[in-house]
Amino acid sequence: MRSISTRHNFLFLFSVALLFILYEALCGTGVAQKRRIPPGGRPAVVVDERLSALRAAPNVAARLVERLSRGRFVAIIGNKPGADGLTFYQVKVTRRRRGWIQSNAVISSTQTAADKQLMRLVNGSDDFDLIARARIFLDAFPRSPLRPAMLLLFGDAAEEATGKLSRDAVRRLNEDEMKAGGAPAFSYFMNFNELDRYNRQGVRFEFDSATKQFHYNGAAWREIVRRYPQSPEAVEARKRLAEIAIQAMP
Repeated sequence: MRSISTRHNFLFLFSVALLFILYEALCGTGVAQKRRIPPGGRPAVVVDERLSALRAAPNVAARLVERLSRGRFVAIIGNKPGADGLTFYQVKVTRRRRGWIQSNAVISSTQTAADKQLMRLVNGSDDFDLIARARIFLDAFPRSPLRPAMLLLFGDAAEEATGKLSRDAVRRLNEDEMKAGGAPAFSYFMNFNELDRYNRQGVRFEFDSATKQFHYNGAAWREIVRRYPQSPEAVEARKRLAEIAIQAMP
């Protein structure tokens, strides 16, 4: 009995230590701070960094406290009409820091028709901004009826980005330097630093060594076909997946 108890205590202490190490690692990379929702209030996330100035008072001319990055979580603890027909939310960004932010800068899944509001913003976006805002939608509204349409937008924007990414990689990666480095050429392309911000949004690319082209791996389109097989978006998703299959043929 003593050996069993000792083993259980060891496993418990090991689990606690492992969780502590993982937490510290996340904090070190900034992930934990970005993803932690301040306690109290109604949770919301910054979706439009153009309007995300945290101010000392509910006024666009008030003193700037800080600029909140897109994807930052806040807790809404109050609201107040401002000048020029604007509404401001009083928000907590940490346990000790709070301020006022224009309501259009954030979205909360508890708001009525919040998914429709964010869909309009995504439809008005392009390039990487579209992908980043679509990612917020997909994380915040897993059961929204608009999810198939958002997945299609997300996948199409990812594939559209591959043209510029491919051209930039070919221009910036020197063939002589790659040969001198000794690693396979495709690995330099797959480690191309412009891919990093897409990777952080959950976008994964594949690389065709023959054409020196990146291609989106189609994960969003496959989710549409798997989860929403009868939707209009599934018809389009199957077309795109068929194109991927053709591209992969030798």
